[in-house]
Amino acid sequence: MNYTQHLEQAIQRLHDEGRYRTFIDIERHNGSFPHATWRKPDGSEQPVTVWCGNDYLGMGQHPVVLAAMHEALDAAGAGSGGTRNISGTTVYHKRLEAELADLHGKESALLFTSAYIANDATLSTLPKLFPGLIIYSDALNHASMIEGVRRNGGAKRIFRHNDLDDLRSRLEADDPAAPKLIAFESVYSMDGDFGPIEAICDLADEFGALTYVDEVHAVGMYGPRGAGVAERDRLMHRIDIINGTLAKAYGVMGGYIASTEKMCDAIRSYAPGFIFTTSLAPAVAAGAAASVRHLKTDQTLRDMHQEQARVLKLRLKGLGLPLIDHGSHIVPVIVGNPVHTKNISDMLLDDHGIYVQPINYPTVPRGTERLRFTPSPVHGPDEMDALVDALDVLWSHCALNRQELTG
Repeated sequence: MNYTQHLEQAIQRLHDEGRYRTFIDIERHNGSFPHATWRKPDGSEQPVTVWCGNDYLGMGQHPVVLAAMHEALDAAGAGSGGTRNISGTTVYHKRLEAELADLHGKESALLFTSAYIANDATLSTLPKLFPGLIIYSDALNHASMIEGVRRNGGAKRIFRHNDLDDLRSRLEADDPAAPKLIAFESVYSMDGDFGPIEAICDLADEFGALTYVDEVHAVGMYGPRGAGVAERDRLMHRIDIINGTLAKAYGVMGGYIASTEKMCDAIRSYAPGFIFTTSLAPAVAAGAAASVRHLKTDQTLRDMHQEQARVLKLRLKGLGLPLIDHGSHIVPVIVGNPVHTKNISDMLLDDHGIYVQPINYPTVPRGTERLRFTPSPVHGPDEMDALVDALDVLWSHCALNRQELTG
């Protein structure tokens, strides 16, 4: 077999479909985000404004976070030195887990190297702990949740996105005595819509199911202390397992689950994705803990973030751009064609110094390709004016439809 030829063919298929992913090499500058430098393939440089980052609140450059990381780096060195089980549990990891447990009002929290690993490791381990477990998973759950459910070897049921009637019918069809878990998200990152947390909790109570919610696009940004949508809606006590990230609103790196002490202990003891992974660097854990601690009290930053999203959506609607608005901070603008989406993205970058990554299949269904903007408190009026004006010009230049999509 000509292995190289097969690789070339696989990559060429992506080019032919217009969904080959290109990495943009950018250099962030501490204190000036969302401004960055684009290092082009030819070696030249161009200043850009980042409009697609997940550092939603700019905490990646916050002095409180940086100071904590510097202190930990000087005190403990670079790496953790091992897995959590073998020399890799430090005071910084324990402090972070305590902050996270407190954030979500849970007995315990368990730290992972990413929220992807936290989802995958936890969901793939649960059937070992509850033999015969049936997992009911929302059709639009993140790839990490899908992978965890797929790999666990247990029974799974995929219910239509946010469709409570479909979920109920699937719960009713199964053995009432079988252990059950409903896995869903609080904010779905591609459309920016919310999961019906309270109604799902009601079904879980009715059918004796555990609840598992992914809050990665909500922690830090919703709720009076930034614990997420479940906190905002006063429902945290009804969620059995909460998954979150430290790499978005908290501006650092890592993921976690928060739950009962026994649940976290069991996952810690049985999940290969936790057991055999080197723990986060102490400086990363220290920075994340500082960020979580700070955002428990910084409501002003959350309010600014929501206001920025509201203003951007209002202005884009005024241009008649095909915007999906479910009331969250995520601003998806539908283009509907992978080639056009890539072209718009390229022109924004090349001609206007605006960086937004095209979102294509399989991240979103074919025909719904989009640009997804993530406004933040550090995007000022000038940056927003430049973005809105550029989109107005390019939409006309490419003769794209102007219409409003509502949730």
